[in-house]
Amino acid sequence: QVQLVESGGGLVQAGGSLRLSCAASGRTFSSYAMGWFRQVPGKEREFVAAISWSGGAPYYIDSVKGRFTISRDNAKNTVYLQMNNLKPEDTAVYYCNTHPPKATISWGQGTQVTVSS
Repeated sequence: QVQLVESGGGLVQAGGSLRLSCAASGRTFSSYAMGWFRQVPGKEREFVAAISWSGGAPYYIDSVKGRFTISRDNAKNTVYLQMNNLKPEDTAVYYCNTHPPKATISWGQGTQVTVSS
């Protein structure tokens, strides 16, 4: 089973940058497309970005295009989300998972991103 641990979140002013990391255990990591998701209290989890198993074909929702970059390093079993020009509306708990999420892989604890005005 793959285990997921997100890190890199924090407090940042609008216009600032953060780099999130998602460390995954298990040799099956490189077999999966991976994605980043985010959630604010009381709302459903929102898909943000995805990347193929080989690191190609990145995809982003419109609201983050041009600002966020997803990447991965399969040798390190890690997927990244570089977030630039952050906006207050980006404030959320960010999660990684396979894309699409698999029922056999649990969501991690996520990492909090807070963007102040």
